[in-house]
Amino acid sequence: MPPLPDSPNGSPAYSGETRIGNREVMANSRFMQSVLAASDDCIKILSLEGKLLFMSEGGQRVMEVEDFDALRGCPWPDFWAGAGLAEAQASIAAAVAGRSSRFLAAANTAKGTPKFWDVKVSPIFGADGQPETILSVSRDITELKRSEDEQRLLAQELRHRVKNILMLVRVIANQTIRTDVPAETAREKFSARLMALAESQDRLTSTNGARAELHALLDAVSTTHGGGRLHFSGPKLELNSRCTLAMAMALHELATNAMKYGALSNENGHVEVTWRVVEVAEKGSQFHFTWTEDGGPPVQQPSSTGFGSRLIEKALAGYFLGAARIDYRPGGLFFELEAPMDALTREDT
Repeated sequence: MPPLPDSPNGSPAYSGETRIGNREVMANSRFMQSVLAASDDCIKILSLEGKLLFMSEGGQRVMEVEDFDALRGCPWPDFWAGAGLAEAQASIAAAVAGRSSRFLAAANTAKGTPKFWDVKVSPIFGADGQPETILSVSRDITELKRSEDEQRLLAQELRHRVKNILMLVRVIANQTIRTDVPAETAREKFSARLMALAESQDRLTSTNGARAELHALLDAVSTTHGGGRLHFSGPKLELNSRCTLAMAMALHELATNAMKYGALSNENGHVEVTWRVVEVAEKGSQFHFTWTEDGGPPVQQPSSTGFGSRLIEKALAGYFLGAARIDYRPGGLFFELEAPMDALTREDT
């Protein structure tokens, strides 16, 4: 580099401006490092072959990377699986061809934590106008994806619940309006049962965020669905808000199925519901709940598991931190739930 020309006073010309320029460059560099460290986006530079060359400090944090040198040079698509792998490979090919792309996919962090990512991949062009390296920016949208999944589940549950309510109205009508019952009497009974159904729905929806006593939940279900043929017994037990909602949903589902297909679909069947608290070695106090149907039409194991059964077995077990199962016995459906008492009564904070 040639020496700077002298200024009139003998000092190098523009040296002050040069020092200012160097300070600006250094300040900009520190600023960019701070930005990359603060960002929760995982910003990476890849070779045209898709190998990792650089990962931002913030990216290492969100990806739970303790030593980037151990990953440097690894093929980036190998971090993905299934559809994500194909998307990553396609994005590399697009960047090499000079095009940007975007995809959504799941991939684990370096420590194996499942995450869901929104990924943008773009070519970085060299002086000759050709792709020189590749920029990949991955944003963690795991919570957003979980929220969307929950919304879809709620929408599915709502459709299922509305369908069940309409079916219940039909069943109540068939059981109330018979040729051997005077029309006025049938209308009065039908109206009363519809009101009871509405009240049970109010109790079900109002349980969100509220504690409830198990007897009260079963009393509401028995009034609407049982017609005196749903009997229950067990110690007084107040459930926390989480388990109250789950139990209300499960009882509504079990009783609805009993009216549609099971022991409450005819005039002879009945349902026995019992629960107790037992002490189990090394487990402490355990809640044991059973729903037993008898006297209904012959029961057969269904060829596929419906949404209602999945709701009862999976969701209820998850809310109660226990184990739930449905058994389609020849004499009638049997449901059993076992869970630690602490999970039923402790409010999460």
